[in-house]
Amino acid sequence: MRLDETAANELADLYREHRPGLLRLLGRRAGTDHSEDVVQQAFARLAGREQGAEGLQSPFAYLARTSFNILSDESQNVARCGEVGRLIEGEAIEPSMDGVALVEARDQLRRIEVAVGKLKPITRQIFLARRLDGYSYKEIADQTGLSIRAVEKQMSRAIKQLARHLGTP
Repeated sequence: MRLDETAANELADLYREHRPGLLRLLGRRAGTDHSEDVVQQAFARLAGREQGAEGLQSPFAYLARTSFNILSDESQNVARCGEVGRLIEGEAIEPSMDGVALVEARDQLRRIEVAVGKLKPITRQIFLARRLDGYSYKEIADQTGLSIRAVEKQMSRAIKQLARHLGTP
């Protein structure tokens, strides 16, 4: 969705007005560098709203709540991904690991990659978008053109196939 010139100017004005306050608010929780990213995402969500900033009594309150929701989603994603997410991103393979643990971690990573590679393309895309990138079912549905229910079914299918392939109950 492209913004018309008026909406883009209003968004730019809101950005100049509220960015410093949002950075101060988030800086305590997320650090300076990450706060910039979160503020950008919050404004992107505001720009993506069908009605833009119209109808918002307090754009700052909306942006602050959206920013905190983004931080919350990120922390939930980290918790949800757990060990598999760290293995996929390479974080669990540390130089301090002993030889056996390192071999086991690499083997597990290889098995996960093979299992994910065996998923149908749309199932794989949805699984990785949810588990690795942290998108919500609604966001994935919007990206793929599927219904939220269809995305849920694809996720369920992916989890069952991965569990079967990896030999986990």
